[in-house]
Amino acid sequence: MTANQPDKIAIENVNHPGRTTKVDAAMYEATKRAFLKLLPKASPGLTEREIREAIIPLLPQDLFPGGAKSGWWSKAVQLDLEAKKLVVRDTGAPLRWRRA
Repeated sequence: MTANQPDKIAIENVNHPGRTTKVDAAMYEATKRAFLKLLPKASPGLTEREIREAIIPLLPQDLFPGGAKSGWWSKAVQLDLEAKKLVVRDTGAPLRWRRA
């Protein structure tokens, strides 16, 4: 890793077991902190729309100015945490997520 290259972290995807993708570590960690802060432990969890709306004010503006790219990052973190069994997808419609 060079000084010009940001640190990367490998994340998983619950829909593609055994496969990892490297992403920006600072953006991942910021989104993960916000995601876990807003996600309830008990059912019913939050829908994807609720998560996308609630996460924006919790993200640092220097990394996500005006919430830019927060939707992609919240989904990436959700899939990674779900693969790591830290987040649970509740059954039913609409889909809802909560902390394990």
